Amino acid sequence: MMREIPLNEWMKKLNSERLQHNMDRRRFLQGAGKIAGLSVGLAIAQSMGGFEVNADPTFSDYPFTLGVASGDPLSDGVVLWTRLAPDPLNGGGMPPHSVPVKWEVAADPYFRSIVQRGTELARPELGHSIHVEVSGLKANHEYFYRFKSGSEISPTGKTKTLPKAGKGISQLKFAFVSCQQFEHGYYTAYQHLAKEELDLVFHLGDYIYEYGPNEYIAASGNVRTHSGPEIKTLVDYRNRYAQYRSDTHLQAAHAAFPWIVTWDDHEVENNYANIIPEKGQSVEEFIIRRAAAYQAYYEHMPLRKSSLPQGADMKIYRQFEYGDLASFLVLDTRQYRDDQANGDKSSPQTPESLDPKRTLLGTEQEEWLFNQLDHSKTKWNVLAQQIFFAQRNYGTATSPKFSMDAWDGYPAARQHVLDYAKENQLNNLIVLTGDVHANWASNLLEDFNDDNSRIFGAEFVGTSITSGGNGADKRADTDKILGLNPNIKFFNDFRGYVRCQVTPDRWQADYRVVPYVSAQGADISTRASFVFEKDGMGLKQISTTEIPLGQKLSTEVEEDRNKAHNRAHQRQLEKKGMKVPKP
Repeated sequence: MMREIPLNEWMKKLNSERLQHNMDRRRFLQGAGKIAGLSVGLAIAQSMGGFEVNADPTFSDYPFTLGVASGDPLSDGVVLWTRLAPDPLNGGGMPPHSVPVKWEVAADPYFRSIVQRGTELARPELGHSIHVEVSGLKANHEYFYRFKSGSEISPTGKTKTLPKAGKGISQLKFAFVSCQQFEHGYYTAYQHLAKEELDLVFHLGDYIYEYGPNEYIAASGNVRTHSGPEIKTLVDYRNRYAQYRSDTHLQAAHAAFPWIVTWDDHEVENNYANIIPEKGQSVEEFIIRRAAAYQAYYEHMPLRKSSLPQGADMKIYRQFEYGDLASFLVLDTRQYRDDQANGDKSSPQTPESLDPKRTLLGTEQEEWLFNQLDHSKTKWNVLAQQIFFAQRNYGTATSPKFSMDAWDGYPAARQHVLDYAKENQLNNLIVLTGDVHANWASNLLEDFNDDNSRIFGAEFVGTSITSGGNGADKRADTDKILGLNPNIKFFNDFRGYVRCQVTPDRWQADYRVVPYVSAQGADISTRASFVFEKDGMGLKQISTTEIPLGQKLSTEVEEDRNKAHNRAHQRQLEKKGMKVPKP
């Protein structure tokens, strides 16, 4: 019988192998995966207090403090989510046993016409969260849902199923959001989003931020404070999600529509790549941290059991088909990527960044992506993903600078998509992006270095909900970047979300913005609207609006976002009493 090896011995063994042998990346990842699998088991075990079930629970306080949500809609069903947390910022405040939670789905908001009901166990090993996978519903149909545990009843949520695959659909209306640093501002954009008439919402990452209080500071100042230090353990991540989820405007947006979610980096740590941390940690430490972060992400999102973390990994890439109108391919550009090139610093392309072997999606996900595109019969093919796809030089013509964290840092991986578009004569690819805390709109060209190259699609980059603070209508480098990149047709630096209105032949993106997030009560406006039609002519701006209030021009430039993260890391080192390196 093989002797079980304690977790710390696994770490020593892996580290020793890595130092003594020139291991290739695949072998190292396989070994690291074993450790992460153990760490996930350890994290779950630490959160378990037994399998006892309390059939008649009572709570120290109202247990539905984090609201309700729905997500991952299909044509016949949807995931319903909640988490019992009477003391949300202190581990949840639940006893160490399972608790039954009743759920109901109705055709009306008064629950006079119940269509389905059942009971699910909220288990301590998953933070007393539940993920009800309801099936047997009507396609393209609105429903209302709620939960009950003991004598307590949750708020009511509204959701909607997708149309059947292949069904003729004339219109879709949705929004996408990203980057909601709690300290940087108020979630006024979500207050307005909840009042929109939408079929669904996409969240493209940075749902939480990992920093301790006032480590990552917005240019307009922080207006709220993280409730605990930099998060690293499962309990830490649970508490941070609970703080974000406690916001009433975020709860309202979740309760209003089904959400389809994917992560970026801050759900774990800034700019991590696969199992490689940003800085200041061993790989072994980071694997345990990533495992805890992935578990907490699952616990707080309306995801199916097929996304439940498995060892070191959590499969988040997946596909949703909206009738015959749009196929949404939700990507994961964090978990499988090679490390950022050139020390993850803004730089021109180098032999390292141009290495044709470098991957962003990983082999399996990339094969899945092209297989889905091969079989797609919808009017639009949509990549819902995290990082800037189009080429974007923010240096100069003679000394270019590109982000090594974006697709620009993985040009060979992007070229695979460009080659596919050219070989298959695509004219209907839309890329939805978050990450960079600003609004952009870009044509997608078969060759970004040839202004006359064929246009096969468009990228709509959405600004942050709050991250970066108030922002401004223009930055100091706006005109320079637009001049250097003819493919990019629009830039704006206010906060908000992007609303999309889609028909078989026309894609319209409305850039919905608020002039400030440092105080509550800001109005929402449509800063600009762009249309993409499959006529080879590219993006057309159909409206523009001057935003009342708010800053017109700031002194900020693209590099300032990275500098703010570096200053946050320096503050972390200072808190630990460590020597702070010069920037």
